[in-house]
Amino acid sequence: MSYTVAIVGRPNVGKSTLFNRFLEQRKAIVDDISGVTRDRQYGLADWNGKVFNLIDTGGFVPASDDVFETEIRKQVRIAIEEADSIIFMVDVATGITDLDEAMADMLRRGKKPVYVVVNKVDNGTRELEATEFYSLGFKNNFFISSISGSGTGELLDAVTEPITAEDVEAAMRESDLPKFAIIGQPNVGKSSLLNALIGQERTIVSDVSGTTRDSIHTHYNLFQKEFVLIDTAGIRKKSKEKDDLEFYSIIRAIKAMDDADVCLIVLDADKGVTAQDITIFSLAVRKGKGVVILVNKWDLIEKETNTARDYEKVLKQKLAPFTDVPIVFISVKEKTRIFKAIELGLEVYENRHKKVPTSKLNDAMLKAVEAYHAPVVRGNPIKIKFVTQLPTPVPSFAFFTNYPDDIKTPYKNYLENKLRENFKFTGVPIRIFFRKK
Repeated sequence: MSYTVAIVGRPNVGKSTLFNRFLEQRKAIVDDISGVTRDRQYGLADWNGKVFNLIDTGGFVPASDDVFETEIRKQVRIAIEEADSIIFMVDVATGITDLDEAMADMLRRGKKPVYVVVNKVDNGTRELEATEFYSLGFKNNFFISSISGSGTGELLDAVTEPITAEDVEAAMRESDLPKFAIIGQPNVGKSSLLNALIGQERTIVSDVSGTTRDSIHTHYNLFQKEFVLIDTAGIRKKSKEKDDLEFYSIIRAIKAMDDADVCLIVLDADKGVTAQDITIFSLAVRKGKGVVILVNKWDLIEKETNTARDYEKVLKQKLAPFTDVPIVFISVKEKTRIFKAIELGLEVYENRHKKVPTSKLNDAMLKAVEAYHAPVVRGNPIKIKFVTQLPTPVPSFAFFTNYPDDIKTPYKNYLENKLRENFKFTGVPIRIFFRKK
């Protein structure tokens, strides 16, 4: 397992800003409202060739009754357990608060190295004020400004010092794992699915829709299967975006698609497939991602002999023209067929990375061309002489022909169906190009 560092502290001290600075990207949502980061977030940081996992946590409030704060507390504890060392963030502008004391108390009881990071130290006066934090009793203290980045270099030097070559290798290996994004509208059960799969409360689940605001990466390693699961904020129609955060979350979910190899699209069995689900599906297909459709809450549906078959038929009509997609009927609550969903996800991942040898490709596809020729153009027959697979992340094929611009969609669809029939690309969009031979 690679080396892991967690950033903890009370709300609004600048944890997410530091997290983003370490990753050199806008991964965590940053806003002045406290409590924006609710779940713990993961990222891969690299400092002078030393690669490590970074965890950003929600603000820690030790004794509050607020349902989210109770959950955040659980998340912070898990993050502290998972981490090899801890960055404890405080704010010079407010000085030491009761919340900081409570957090320090919790950290002193642990065995992990703690780096006290005093944020917002951007002038001489504040540097003097920052010295009061020595009284918390930790030996590693750093004065920084996470917005301007001053002081973060020394902090990174100290934090990465214990990292070995083996740690770096483990981190790099993790970044090569298959990535599955769990995507869908709010409240279809995405976070519950994640928790059911990994058997621990990795994300905060509540009936309030819009609980998951960031997309969250979780490393899964069970039953000889290893991959990364990305849980995303629900994507919903434009008209309902009430605040900026919601808007960011949608962008984040779309970005999670970009990071993923396969999108597990979760639908609510009761609501059936909506226009919004079709939009999500089309977006994943346009981005060339593998797709598995999970129909959740199947336990709540009244069933007869062919309920699943009929449901699937209606679903595929709505997904047309791309219907070569695995559909699994699951119940997250009862854990029915959720591991089947993962097996199919891994199969689709393999299909997406499949490379067909050129000789086999030509054998099969030139036979298909012989069996059904492209329509004649202006009295000239269209000839296809050679096919090759292109070296792209999405399975793409070039057909070499004398009239590349004259081949129409129906024939292109015929060729795609033959490719699927012969080489099994279930769940994966295929790209076909015609080139002048």
